[in-house]
Amino acid sequence: MVGMSSGAASKVVVLMGGPSAEREVSLSSGHECAQALLEAGYEVVSVDAGADLCARLAEIKPDVVFNALHGRWGEDGCVQGLLEWMRIPYTHSGVLASSLAMDKEKSKAAFRAAGLPVVASVLAARDEVCKRHVLPPPYVVKPNNEGSSVGVYIVHEAANAPPQLSAEMPAVVMVETYAPGRELTTAVLGDRALAVTDIIVDGWYDYHAKYSVGGSRHEIPANIPQEISEACKDYALRAHRALGCRGLSRTDFRWDEARGLEGLILLETNTQPGMTPTSLAPEQAGAVGLSFPDLCRWIVEDASCDR
Repeated sequence: MVGMSSGAASKVVVLMGGPSAEREVSLSSGHECAQALLEAGYEVVSVDAGADLCARLAEIKPDVVFNALHGRWGEDGCVQGLLEWMRIPYTHSGVLASSLAMDKEKSKAAFRAAGLPVVASVLAARDEVCKRHVLPPPYVVKPNNEGSSVGVYIVHEAANAPPQLSAEMPAVVMVETYAPGRELTTAVLGDRALAVTDIIVDGWYDYHAKYSVGGSRHEIPANIPQEISEACKDYALRAHRALGCRGLSRTDFRWDEARGLEGLILLETNTQPGMTPTSLAPEQAGAVGLSFPDLCRWIVEDASCDR
């Protein structure tokens, strides 16, 4: 394995932006990480990932790439494969884990095989979803391979008609049974589940709530029974391992209090959690005593090829 020893990296490229639907979030994450790495003493070059990425990296010759991309291309194994080809150590998960986690249906199959609780779901043609209820309401419709709550439709129990999806939605979408309850999340760093955050928001935890100041309130540690807190940490670590994740990941849950432990449902695992001022993983690291620059330093020192 090609890896970084502690303090070995001096020149770090922070990859950000890119062509995905989550470009703006990635630019914000990348800016924050670049500033933190400068504070931590690294030489930092910020790169907006475009079609010339291979040439840019060959020119810069970084010791390590800090991957702050979100969404397709940067989070689904594509950039990871390029970095493996170029033999440049990089952060976060490798090709297979990134690809699995980004594909919601395939990651659910891995979670089911690991005995983790997920809701029923199907892949369906966008046009078919607009014509009829492919699952009994309530259900959720979303892209199978995007994140940050991009393009999420909730069909409520009383809905008479199926949803009219935007033309920007992919030709095939995921339809899954709606999981009611509180929004909980747990970050994993290496082999350690950090904490449980209760995300308090009026309505759906959508793109606005995730990335706007004041869009949601984060209660950390979550005011929940110890049994549920321990289960979140256990499930998040098992999900991290089931997908083969490396470095930092974050797993999201819904918890129906009325059903106790049976009401805890795993939604998905994010292999490249947001690193913005309102992001959840940095907050959890801070809650266990790891400052943002130290978190970024840890992630850089964990970088390698063959992830």
